[in-house]
Amino acid sequence: MAGEAGSKAPEAQPGRRVKVLIIDDSALVRSLLTRILGADRELEVIGTAPDAFVAREKIKLLQPDVLTLDVEMPRMDGLQFLRNLMRLRPMPVVMCSSLTERGADVTLAALELGAVDFVTKPRLDVAHLLESYAAELIGKVKSAATAHVRPFSGSSAPSSAAAALSPAARPRPADQIVAIGASTGGTEAIRQVLSRLPSDSPGVVITQHIPRAFTAQFAARMDACSAISVQEAQDGALIQPGCAYIAPGDRHLLVERDGAYCRCRLHDGNPVNRHRPSIDLLFASMAEHVGANAVGVILTGMGSDGARGLKQMRARGAFTIAQDEASSVVWGMPGAAVALGAVDRVLALEQIAAALAAGREAIGARRATGS
Repeated sequence: MAGEAGSKAPEAQPGRRVKVLIIDDSALVRSLLTRILGADRELEVIGTAPDAFVAREKIKLLQPDVLTLDVEMPRMDGLQFLRNLMRLRPMPVVMCSSLTERGADVTLAALELGAVDFVTKPRLDVAHLLESYAAELIGKVKSAATAHVRPFSGSSAPSSAAAALSPAARPRPADQIVAIGASTGGTEAIRQVLSRLPSDSPGVVITQHIPRAFTAQFAARMDACSAISVQEAQDGALIQPGCAYIAPGDRHLLVERDGAYCRCRLHDGNPVNRHRPSIDLLFASMAEHVGANAVGVILTGMGSDGARGLKQMRARGAFTIAQDEASSVVWGMPGAAVALGAVDRVLALEQIAAALAAGREAIGARRATGS
């Protein structure tokens, strides 16, 4: 299996439940996750493991469909175990992470290694939050069971074309702006796109479904591997060429016209499509304030957030791109956008950065033909 380009969990069969193995050094957490997942009729907890060595043997014996994996474990930490697993026997993994700077950094590294998604550690002292936590955990495990999983190649280094060059210090009007939306599998997909962009790229605004505690770490990791400058979006920030702005995890990111410039606007409105930040809101603001000077990109993710907003962008003359199913971890959001008629081109992940430059030409061609 390690030599394959990628793998997908077996198609669900009528009456067949998804087999889950729980790996966590805390007996209390193992018991709680077993109880939560075991209560769903489509899931079956086939075993638990307190560390990586026990887990390795149980994987061989029990053949699970999905793992839940603790980030920090004794004897061998979760990252090293995941690295070995994705190299030798790729399979869907949902990480369990703490909401700390250390937890955020390790979890983002795990997503780069091939983990499908993550949930935060359950708050054992807050009983009334367990219902929403259970729904999130069950949903992510089920989604992981259908995900495309690829072997870890041994390197997550950025493209050599991404030379570290700083954008010009003097503000310049953003003649064009690229808006990117992503969810499940999106942190790695965004890295793949940003690391291939040249330093003189149009300004980029990004909404990734991610907790607030993770955003600053995510932006720092993207900045380190990109020729463009990547930062967490601040309210009122000018959108500059050669810069990317990532929505904070608990605030909607919008784009607003300000004369010749465009600015980031953050607000604390209600969740849209169950998400804050919402991709639909970002794309809708792009349609209103950037219009035909925009490029919209919808990447891997569960659900349909972003599909309607991308259709609004296309209706206003923007060039729109969706990641294809084969390269997506979950083809929910891109598939919904395609079904809605919101997409000009469907591309493999590794083709998207190059297509962004071509998108500018496509916009010009559309204007010239009036289409």
